[in-house]
Amino acid sequence: MPPSRRPAAFEEPTLSSASHAGHPNGLHRFNTAAPLAAEAALLTCCGSRRWAQRVAAHRPYPDLDALLAAADEASYDLSQSDLTEALADESSSGPPHSAPPAARTALRAAHAAYESSFGHAFVISLDGHRPEEHLDEVLADIHARLSHEPDHERAVAADELRRLARARLARLVAPYAYEADAPRYHETSHNGLRDTRPVGHSGCGPWGSGHPDRPDSPSVAV
Repeated sequence: MPPSRRPAAFEEPTLSSASHAGHPNGLHRFNTAAPLAAEAALLTCCGSRRWAQRVAAHRPYPDLDALLAAADEASYDLSQSDLTEALADESSSGPPHSAPPAARTALRAAHAAYESSFGHAFVISLDGHRPEEHLDEVLADIHARLSHEPDHERAVAADELRRLARARLARLVAPYAYEADAPRYHETSHNGLRDTRPVGHSGCGPWGSGHPDRPDSPSVAV
């Protein structure tokens, strides 16, 4: 798998409505980060460089609602090439370790059929579903969406990607219980471009969880 594609954790905690209130310190860190650092952090939420540049350019944001509204607007305005870039940065991941062998086989086959039909990883928002429902929901949705015409499915995938970006962004600016857990920035590369990327503790996205590059959420590419 190319390093720019981001495998996602299959089961993750539900993003509670309380987290949408935002956190002054987390949002402040994002608002005051250097431009390249902010763009690199945003690329962990959505793989479109134009999306990341646009959201970063409109800082500072007064609260999380304003940030998410800007992210939505940028998502709705993605060109087809921007969307292709963002979808190419997603990748499928396997089922939870507790899944029986038959479920693992079924999921692999479903992912393969989807990617063969549409040319990119299957993306879905699982926000609002309990972790034990994720596998069944993913399998059912893949099979339902396999019947879509390519243009219809591209529109569906674009909206799921928008919801993915929202949830990851909320996680990105979430509060940290300890200063050592908060995002730090260093230079690295993303999709062949030199930029800065937050790194840090093992429990949250670009600085740890599931994949070292992304703040995972219950809305995941699976």
